[in-house]
Amino acid sequence: MPTVPVLDHDAVLAAVSPADAVAHTREAFLRHHEGAWRMPSKVYLESPPFGDFRAMPAIGDGFAMLKWISSFPGNPQRGLATVQGIVVLSDAETSEPRALLDARAVTALRTGAVAAVAARALAPAAASTVGVIGAGLHGRWAARCLAAAGYGPGVASDPRHEAAAELAAELGDGWRAGTRDEALGQDVVCCVTPGATPVVELADLRPGLHLNMLGADGPGKQEAAIDAVAACELFCDEWAQASHGGELTAAVDAGAVGRDDVRDLGAVLAGDAGGRSSDDAVTLFDSTGLAIQDLAIALAALRAWEAGRVTAPQVMI
Repeated sequence: MPTVPVLDHDAVLAAVSPADAVAHTREAFLRHHEGAWRMPSKVYLESPPFGDFRAMPAIGDGFAMLKWISSFPGNPQRGLATVQGIVVLSDAETSEPRALLDARAVTALRTGAVAAVAARALAPAAASTVGVIGAGLHGRWAARCLAAAGYGPGVASDPRHEAAAELAAELGDGWRAGTRDEALGQDVVCCVTPGATPVVELADLRPGLHLNMLGADGPGKQEAAIDAVAACELFCDEWAQASHGGELTAAVDAGAVGRDDVRDLGAVLAGDAGGRSSDDAVTLFDSTGLAIQDLAIALAALRAWEAGRVTAPQVMI
């Protein structure tokens, strides 16, 4: 029976820095765009009224991966994390299990990392300041990864002022807690809310703004009004997911946005599609979260363990 390492939450975060996560996530988009890494769209399994489970497989670089993860909004009232799950890495040639990893940490790293990857590809070259609307787990990692990519200072906004203040204090260097309007006034704005109510309206758009929409990761979620979405130059991680369970979904369903209106981030990174049309354009990136991103982070964590940079217990399975 094979023996595999089990990298828990802290081990994954110790294995992959924010800067490393950004680099590996960017590479994953390129590998996926060229066809070297493959994945189907994520599968949702509802567990009403509590939340949903998601199964996310991917294959590339000799490994197959499955992320089994949940989103249960009521969990904090139970003393549990909203997002929980596990990542399984297997050898793509023999099917042998190679590692088990905490899915919450993998997801946090790749969600934060894609915010920096998209900003570098789509925001104006002179953009520097950051607004983060939603200072929860993934909002914090978006801020950390953007800071690691050289962006900042920024404004963190959250109905829980203490959460925004805590994030600003952690990042330092001019970061501060502020209002939604103050966050929206920055160069690169990341919306990382539960997606129950839009936080970006048409009137909030202004020349040069880049929006990373990270919170609408399933059907029925929306962080921007439909007319605001339709007024932007649009980009997404993958059309199949974004059009059915992302920020673009409501605009697609309303007939305000179609496939020809949206470019894939991987194509932009590869130079096969254009980015923003001008410094005055308003760009919006819809991140639904791709399994190939999870694969990139999981592989980086495994390689860190193999190199002895982190320790982890091993189990026989």
